[in-house]
Amino acid sequence: MDDNGLCLKRIEESVSKVIVGKKDILEKLLTVLFAGGHVLIEDVPGVGKTTMVHALARSTGCSFKRIQFTPDLLPSDITGVTVYNMKMGEFEFKQGPITSNIILADEINRGSPKTQSSLLEAMQERQITVDGNTWKLPEPFMVLATQNPIEYEGTFPLPEAQIDRFTIRISMGYPTYDEEKSILNKCSSDKMLGNIEPVISIEEVLSMRKLVEKVHVDDSIEDYIVKLVQSTREHKDVYLGCSPRGTLALFNNCRALAFIRGREYVLPDDVKELAFCTLAHRIILKSEAGIQGKDQYSVLAEILKSIKVPVANING
Repeated sequence: MDDNGLCLKRIEESVSKVIVGKKDILEKLLTVLFAGGHVLIEDVPGVGKTTMVHALARSTGCSFKRIQFTPDLLPSDITGVTVYNMKMGEFEFKQGPITSNIILADEINRGSPKTQSSLLEAMQERQITVDGNTWKLPEPFMVLATQNPIEYEGTFPLPEAQIDRFTIRISMGYPTYDEEKSILNKCSSDKMLGNIEPVISIEEVLSMRKLVEKVHVDDSIEDYIVKLVQSTREHKDVYLGCSPRGTLALFNNCRALAFIRGREYVLPDDVKELAFCTLAHRIILKSEAGIQGKDQYSVLAEILKSIKVPVANING
């Protein structure tokens, strides 16, 4: 196992101190971290979303802030505010929690649309603008937002522009019987989190991001990705298909997943595996499709079946 593989193994072992199982979820979080994206976790309360994100931040040496979204949360509570310093006789910027490396936007859909929109610039341009002044955000910068199922009371649906900025949407899911029994035998997660020390540095994270950019993607796989995304715009049940941002997200995710699994090239299976979590939340179906019992995942499955899987030249 090379040095990068050892680093990834150390992260897995570190997070497993407080999270039982969920290795597939951790792999996806790392995929997005190294791809330079953001994650939307949609699930019911109490399945370990906050603990997983906090453990990942501690393990990678990243600064971490949790923002609890509520209906009365203001944009300035996230980005920060400019105040007048009477001693200095000048205005100064008091930075908000958004200026950390890893942000947990907890229950993001309980915030008002105005407050949700305060994340748009940060997630896309990696900067914030307050009172006409622009502030660059640190690297790496990653937003991991949790969302209650939309039918819960007191929630606001995320605007399309916000959803499109999330690289993937995943669900933690309930633990298995054996996993839940193991949870009973573990110490309190809150206490265990305090014992987690960084196993890699921020510099190593940024270095691995550069290595991800060197992962080879064959022309046939690039064609496969583009055909897949364009088909979402042409499908009879789709009102609004995936944007070019979705194409880039799938491309970058595939390179990061290949890197995590120790490969220097992307396989068609990487595309098929990541298509659902990367593209499904970007698709808006026609109302009649919902009446027929279809959802984004079933439509995407149809599209995948209709496109010929390429035989890639992995030697570049």
